Amino acid sequence: MVQVTLDHLVVAAATLEQGEDYIESQLGVRPQRGGKHVAMGTHNSVLKLARERVYLEVIAVDPEAAAPGRPRWFGLDSPTTRATLAEGPRLIHWVARTDDIEAARRGCPLDLGPARPMSRGSFEWRITIPNDGHLPGRGLLPTLIQWADVRHPADSLPDVGVRLVALAGAHPVPASIRAALATLGLNDTLKVTFDVTARLAAMLRVPRGMVTL
Repeated sequence: MVQVTLDHLVVAAATLEQGEDYIESQLGVRPQRGGKHVAMGTHNSVLKLARERVYLEVIAVDPEAAAPGRPRWFGLDSPTTRATLAEGPRLIHWVARTDDIEAARRGCPLDLGPARPMSRGSFEWRITIPNDGHLPGRGLLPTLIQWADVRHPADSLPDVGVRLVALAGAHPVPASIRAALATLGLNDTLKVTFDVTARLAAMLRVPRGMVTL
């Protein structure tokens, strides 16, 4: 049985500093710089969400990086996404880790894209990225990741008292998303309801109370 579980949330921003400011204003703690994704021309900051291996990633196009020879991941090159992020950072997606990325993506009825090798500093992994860079299921169907070894980014992050309580979403065709999540064993991780506009929300417990991104 292929194991698939929540790995991290993705908050995108027009600039990394704007994303860090946003998270600090919402959660009361500032994410720490992660590093650069050279192959994608992006960089990130990270924040631990639980004692388990779950974290929040703030990601943005790296202005110092060369443009990749393909669309960036998480729809960051999409005109719609760019316009949305110009209004402010937001939670756009989530990533689920697996011990067999090829089996997991083949078993999913919706296309997650091919699994590609990637790295950031000393971390290496394989991750599904559609050829056009779009967000699977408008952001509700997770990107899959398989870490190269036992190390995980959350292991070295400090516990800052932020916990993920629930993840919820809405989609114009929720049945298709629910079916895909069920094949990945993630139907209890993300509850999906109907709405004409796709959206993703995360409820977090922080030292001062509850916050929703």
